[in-house]
This record gives sequence, structure tokens and C-alpha cells, in this order.
Amino acid sequence: MNILVLYAHPVETSFNAGLHRMIVERLVAAGHTVDDCDLYAEGFDPRLTRAERLGYHNERGEEDAVAPYVERLLRADALVLSYPVWNYGFPAILKGFFDRVFLPGVSFKLVDGKVQPSLHNIRKVAAVTTYGGSRFRAMLMGDPPRKLIKRMLRATVKPGASVTYLAEYSMNLSTGETRKAFMAKVASGMDSF
Repeated sequence: MNILVLYAHPVETSFNAGLHRMIVERLVAAGHTVDDCDLYAEGFDPRLTRAERLGYHNERGEEDAVAPYVERLLRADALVLSYPVWNYGFPAILKGFFDRVFLPGVSFKLVDGKVQPSLHNIRKVAAVTTYGGSRFRAMLMGDPPRKLIKRMLRATVKPGASVTYLAEYSMNLSTGETRKAFMAKVASGMDSF
């Protein structure tokens, strides 16, 4: 498959950076074509401009600032997201990617004022993420990132697409053993992706 990996973490020495490197290595080793989109390294601007908001429902062209990202998304057969959960949400740069790239005519169509998901080229989705707090604390908050992946993104991609959510909770209390176990879980998930 042609897999778009969206990575969102600013520190190259972080545990998330290690997960990202392993994700890409394992997917390539499994024979996939990987488009590795490191949002920080690429300098992606997450801010939706005034002009973009005013023209949000208009068809966009090649001159649009996010056109290259739209092309990459539409070329992909699968999507793997690698990011930390901060304040019970996506890092701003990843949220901005969704705001600026998941556009009308790209991830959905408006038909008679109703949204019809249309990102049907994406047949498989995986999210690999870490939380500072416990699963229990995330559940008390409603675990918005999990819901966004398992519900919103699932509803946007091809109907029936496989959606996997691999999360390591309690990173604030993690040990070498717990991190190693999560790395093995992610490695297995990417090997069979």
C-alpha cells in the first residue's frame, strides 16, 4: 500500500520520535511505500488563514498553500498517525492539518447542506500515541483523541476500513520495560499492517 505517515512531535530525541522512526522502518520492511510527513520538520503551518476560512467551501486549486498536502492525502491507500496527546487533544500542528487539509471536496462533500464523507481512498488507519496520564484519567475526560480517530476519522474514510488505536498511557510513570513493551506492540502492529 501507499501509506501516508503523519508525524507530529517537535523533539527528535523523544520517545515519540523513536516510535515514528520504528513505524516508518517497519512499514518499509513490510513492502509498503511510505510517504513520511513530519509536520514539524516540513514547517507545516497549522493556522487556518482568514482567506482560507472565507473560501472554505470553494473549490481550491494548485495555488493553494496546502495543495501538496491534499495531493499526498489523496494518493494514500492508508494513513498512520504518530503523535503525543497533549491536554487531551492532538498537538496543534496535527489539529491544524485536519483543519486545513481535510477540506470540502477532499474528505467530505456537501450535498444539499449535508456532509457526505468522501476520503474513500483510505482503506486502513492506525494511530500510535502516548498520554502523560492514565487511561482512567483519559476516560474521565472522555478521551477525545481516541474518539476522534475511532469515530470521526472512521466515518471519513472508506466504509468498513480497519481503524487501529495503539496508545501508551501513563507515560509520566513509564519505565524502560513499559516503553519496550509498547514499542513491541507497535512493531507487531506495523508488521501486520
